[in-house]
Amino acid sequence: MPELPELQAHAERLSDRLTGRRLAEFTPVGFSVLKTAEPLPEAAIDTAVLDVSRRGKYLLVRLETITFVVHLMQGGRLVADPKPSTRGRGVQARWRFDDGATLALVEPGSERRAGVWCVHTERLERSAPLTALGPEALDVTVDDLANAFTINPMRLHNFLRDQRLIAGLGRRLANEICHRARLSPFANTAQLEPDAVGRVQRAIAECCAESLAEERQRDELTNSATRRAAVHGHDGKPCPVCGSTIRAVVYSDYTVSYCPACQTGGRVLADNTTSRFLR
Repeated sequence: MPELPELQAHAERLSDRLTGRRLAEFTPVGFSVLKTAEPLPEAAIDTAVLDVSRRGKYLLVRLETITFVVHLMQGGRLVADPKPSTRGRGVQARWRFDDGATLALVEPGSERRAGVWCVHTERLERSAPLTALGPEALDVTVDDLANAFTINPMRLHNFLRDQRLIAGLGRRLANEICHRARLSPFANTAQLEPDAVGRVQRAIAECCAESLAEERQRDELTNSATRRAAVHGHDGKPCPVCGSTIRAVVYSDYTVSYCPACQTGGRVLADNTTSRFLR
């Protein structure tokens, strides 16, 4: 699933292409893609795009009256649609503008999870689904993080991926941040010392900034496998910091990658969910 850097850079590209264009038509092609009944998307017709931005893992196509909040889920893409048709392959929703430009929400495969919410622009931050999000990862201070860790005791990797606690991070960045901070992904947040909390905050800022700089060099949103990483997806390879073999704990829908030498005092975590993990 795309994370903060990928979505931020993509929002900036879309904003450059669409700002100022007036919406002529919105068509929810997929049966379940539109997640709201009110306000109606027709309220945005003949209004101009103010910008395209991001909140957490949502893209925000903001018009004068209505904002279309888009979640891509795992395989969705919000792309220019140069040859629009009534039903293109994988197209779940389509925006057509007054100059003929089009934007399409495309989701390949049979599983339809991507969605669009219509909300009043003036009430954007007070409307679902954005009200469920925690603070933006890039805005979190050391004090913010220390307080959140204290009142939400859990494994560090889980905390970083929980959008209600900190918005914008996902599996890849959670792995990279834990490695950069030299902490076990299974460390208990409530037991982290102040120095460790500071390392986590710096790792969040550095990993996001480096990834965002890389994403801004791309012309489009691409598969996560093309992104550089120290440990994520590199199980069995040498750690770029110390040369030790990168290990993994595999779950049904995600993998925790880590370096034992850098993060767990040399100990290898058992690869199953019932083990007693290192704290």
